[in-house]
Amino acid sequence: MYEKLVNIMCEYVDVEPENIHPESRFMEDLGFTSFDFMSMLGEIEEEFDIEIEQGMAVDIRTVQEAVDYLEKLTA
Repeated sequence: MYEKLVNIMCEYVDVEPENIHPESRFMEDLGFTSFDFMSMLGEIEEEFDIEIEQGMAVDIRTVQEAVDYLEKLTA
């Protein structure tokens, strides 16, 4: 899950995969804009065939939080 998420993230921001860590914050560390983040969530929904609640999405700040949330949805 982590590797797939990192690969998707690299399509939206100019960051090398080896510079993305579980504790990396989307906005502050990786340079995501709100639009980038929401676009990425749309791709994740398609990739994993899930639906991400918008209310939950605003609470996701780090890569690990995203992985944990996605693992719950795909379990």
